[in-house]
Amino acid sequence: MAIHLILGGARSGKSAYAEKLVEQFAAVQGAPVCYIATAQVQDVEMQQRIAHHQASRPAGWQTYEVQTDLAGALFQQSQEGVVIIDCLTLWLMSCFSQYPTINQAAIDEFMAALSVFKGELYMVSNEISMGVVPMGAISRDYVDALGRMHQNIAAMADRVTLMVAGIPMKVKG
Repeated sequence: MAIHLILGGARSGKSAYAEKLVEQFAAVQGAPVCYIATAQVQDVEMQQRIAHHQASRPAGWQTYEVQTDLAGALFQQSQEGVVIIDCLTLWLMSCFSQYPTINQAAIDEFMAALSVFKGELYMVSNEISMGVVPMGAISRDYVDALGRMHQNIAAMADRVTLMVAGIPMKVKG
């Protein structure tokens, strides 16, 4: 198993970088690719973003759209292939939107699925902790939960990359 966490800001190139790495790995290993997408259409702009991401994926990749059961989606995937999750930020936001506070159970279930996954896994997420502390309590809870989750995943990960202006910066591995 190999875990690669790819972090970055909005439009930093993290998805394109992850897709490039996955495409290269799949070509060399002859492995099937599963793309787990977590974005939900909520407005025209988000619909355009999703369409852009869909158009950039190779035709042979199998896509699963997940709102909150990311652990279940990961458990169902082949242990032989390669999985890309894009993105953890939107998944956690979906978990938050269904509860008045953090859904720690969903995070714990995902971390448990992650710990037993045997395939090659690439995860994309926004690094949102570099700004000011949010003013609202729910926003602070979200930023804190995402930051803790990133730290836990990074501790398990073989590689961590921070994308800045389309340039991958090696953080770990």
